[in-house]
Amino acid sequence: MLRTKLLIAALSVAALTSACAPMVGQNGFQAIDAKPTDIVAGTDTRQTVLTKLGSPSTTSAFESETIWYYISQVTEKYTYNLPQVTQRSVTEITFNNDGQVAGVRTLGLEDGERISMNGRETPTRGRQLTILEQLLGNVARGQLPRTDEDVPGQRRPD
Repeated sequence: MLRTKLLIAALSVAALTSACAPMVGQNGFQAIDAKPTDIVAGTDTRQTVLTKLGSPSTTSAFESETIWYYISQVTEKYTYNLPQVTQRSVTEITFNNDGQVAGVRTLGLEDGERISMNGRETPTRGRQLTILEQLLGNVARGQLPRTDEDVPGQRRPD
């Protein structure tokens, strides 16, 4: 009897403590053989960067051949909570016109900025309708054909 109570207590403590452990997720670029910090400015080229790191996570919107980004992040999610980003790494590799690496810059989570959405709305032209005007607005606007002569080639179902 005492053994079963101890076993039940041990299982319940294990279940309660396992619920407090976070679920860790890693997203984005994952360095396998080489790290983005291993890229040396002036010696590496586009081809060596592709060989070492693979294709970039994204490229610059305006200069897609000169700036490459390798992005990764780690999130933790506790039970019933939204995931929280705990680590973020953005490595920016800049190339010159000859295709050699001109600079390597690594940005972390602390370098990011929170951007709040603008709550203002763009006004639309026209007048504002009430609910009744919206529901009943199209009731008498269109007319159905009354006779066979109104719509040639169609018969009215009688």
